[in-house]
Amino acid sequence: MSIASPAVAVAAPPVPINPDDSSPAQAPGSEAAVERLRLLDDPQEWSAFSRPDVKRANYWESNILIEGMHCAACALTLEDALLGVPGVVTADVSAGSHRARVVWSADAVRPSDWMGAVQAAGYRAVPANDAFARERRKTEARKALWRLLVAGLCMMQVMMYAYPAYVAEPGDLTAEMEQLLRWASWVLTLPVVLFSCGPFFGSAMRDVLHRRISMDLPVALGMLITFAVSTAGTFEPLGIFGREVYFDSLTMFVFFLLSGRWLELRLRDRTAGALEVLMNRLPDSVARRAGDGTYERVPVRRLVAGDVMRILPGETFPADGVVLQGETTVDEALLTGESRPVARGVGAAVIAGSHNLSTVVQVRVERLGHQTRFAQIVALMESASTTKPPIARLADRIAKPFLLAVLLAAGLAAAFWWGRGPGHALMVAVAVLVVTCPCALSLATPAAMLAAAGTLARRGVLVRRLEAFEALAAIDTVVFDKTGTLTRDAMVLGDVQTRAGVAPEQALAMAATLAHYSLHPVSRALVLAAVGAASSAPWQAEGVRELAGAGVSGRVRSDSAGGAPIELRLGSADFCGVEIARPDTLQACLSDAQGWLATFEFHEDLRSDAIATVAALQGAGIAVHLLSGDSLSAAARVAAQVGIIAFKGACSPQDKLDFLRSAQQQGHRVAVVGDGLNDGPVLAGAHVSFAFGQAVPLAQAQADFVVLGDQIGAVAQALSLARRTLRVVRQNLWWAAGYNAVCVPLAMVGWMPAWLAGLGMGMSSLLVVLNALRLSYSAKPAKTPLPCHDLAGVQ
Repeated sequence: MSIASPAVAVAAPPVPINPDDSSPAQAPGSEAAVERLRLLDDPQEWSAFSRPDVKRANYWESNILIEGMHCAACALTLEDALLGVPGVVTADVSAGSHRARVVWSADAVRPSDWMGAVQAAGYRAVPANDAFARERRKTEARKALWRLLVAGLCMMQVMMYAYPAYVAEPGDLTAEMEQLLRWASWVLTLPVVLFSCGPFFGSAMRDVLHRRISMDLPVALGMLITFAVSTAGTFEPLGIFGREVYFDSLTMFVFFLLSGRWLELRLRDRTAGALEVLMNRLPDSVARRAGDGTYERVPVRRLVAGDVMRILPGETFPADGVVLQGETTVDEALLTGESRPVARGVGAAVIAGSHNLSTVVQVRVERLGHQTRFAQIVALMESASTTKPPIARLADRIAKPFLLAVLLAAGLAAAFWWGRGPGHALMVAVAVLVVTCPCALSLATPAAMLAAAGTLARRGVLVRRLEAFEALAAIDTVVFDKTGTLTRDAMVLGDVQTRAGVAPEQALAMAATLAHYSLHPVSRALVLAAVGAASSAPWQAEGVRELAGAGVSGRVRSDSAGGAPIELRLGSADFCGVEIARPDTLQACLSDAQGWLATFEFHEDLRSDAIATVAALQGAGIAVHLLSGDSLSAAARVAAQVGIIAFKGACSPQDKLDFLRSAQQQGHRVAVVGDGLNDGPVLAGAHVSFAFGQAVPLAQAQADFVVLGDQIGAVAQALSLARRTLRVVRQNLWWAAGYNAVCVPLAMVGWMPAWLAGLGMGMSSLLVVLNALRLSYSAKPAKTPLPCHDLAGVQ
């Protein structure tokens, strides 16, 4: 499914779900909850959480949040539930980001139908930018913390009562004292079972009712068996389970499991929070100018192109527009990668999602909704948050069979040890149930890749597909486009040659006076060059005329110098009636009545970090090529400037594609970096590709990575981060596999008590997430590319 979509949610959905909706009537799957979802069936509401599919008529792509899921098995269950609804074409659910992408036909199904299927499966589906989703998460996080605190407090008290039994010698404790300690432990364990274990029991009961299995089922069984065995031993100390009670083990492994889950929740929100921060960036309302000149507060969705809005300091621009009045500074860091505030005055463009920092400005709305740059960025990030790399899909597929094997192994272990004692046998089964939970395996890949994607997003690089990290880490060749990639779109003034008696500064000032009346790139370069040059006197122009494709003519004069106006021509050699001395260079000529007056040579403006980026890639053993549609001489000049040896000029899009296919047939893994204007085929055909978002609408980009800023060093940084990401993924997978390989046999032979199994399971998942979190702090947003040794040292 392409992310090229003409609409995207840019405001809070019209039917938010209140954070206090926790009553049974509002529970997932209840009639009241389903009835609430039917409000989303109005087509006017779809644009708040969906966008049309440009490839198929009347098909929509929706992004939703899934609340209540905990593991990869949940993700597969939800995908099956969604795909079981007629009219749903594709459904991708990510266990790492808790998001789902659903493509559905408006002719066959309505949002309430497939959202209702999610509710019926026991989960809550809400639009991805639901106004209360964050509040509900905060509420749930507070509940999780309370459960953890209750479990921790009770665990410490139970351990105090269990300690005498561990250290007492035979005869030290009377039967009455031992029974009293057991009763005290049972009373203190009740809050843990009834309150702290609630999420595990609730999830397991939901799975049983729906005849499915998830990672919470083995854990809940372990908790229930431990409590039942210990309770039986407390009430009947002379019965078959009266030999020993395990309240200390139960409270300990509940505490460890809740600790790991709570920390995992906090860390996941931190690593995958870049998308939420971006999506919730737009305001709900804005001050719009009315016909009588006053301002009224209106919802953002009521804005139309041409409206004038007033943006106060600290507010966010809700649409793309042009400043009509006022001067301010704007924070565009999340949208363009520019870390420093930028100045915006009258006539300057502002983009939706950026923050007004300084003063009040009036802005005329130019683009809204799906047309804004903000909407296209959100679409890219939503796509990345729901994609699944091949490794993650493999983990999802084996999750359910693995859980069935866990239940079978626990049963076999209990049967094997039953002869030694029913209590001991059941506790061995509990240890097997808890220690083999594959949470770490299911988190290994998505946690690392989401952390890396969030890091790149903060640097101004958007990841379209998470699997692109795997491809990028393996590349050995990088192919650069020239114009708009290694170079900027603008020209830069180089050498200035003048007629005898005319100073270069004077010629430049005269030429810039005419160039003010033209939008040609050469004219803009002359104007910019004149701003920084010291001219002897200001010049004024009159009677200026422009001949498209040829040049500008008019009269200029200097009031301070006096004299009659001078008739000038600025443009091509033919237009000025002169001959070019160096036809292989880009030149503009200036002439007067006497003939040639000056020649201005221009060259393309290299990106400030192009040379260092190429050097960094070459130092890392990457072969770097330059393919340009410009002339061979132009390509050679840029290649020489940045240090690229292999280059080709006058390349058509087909020539670039042929070069790419030839390199791939030779076994090379190729990354392509282009501006997206005419590089679509080669960007789509490369193993991995980068496009600079400034040069092309983001929704049309074929690239795997979209660079929002103007630093080409992002390519080298992304390569370094991709290699670190794959290394972290391998570490996580090896740890998850090694942990199970060691701990499962220990649990089955009875050498691992239940509390230690709970600690191992919780710490295993936590270690995986913490290891992935290193990618969020591995590098700060940089203004320059990494040096050669930073890349070369990453294997």
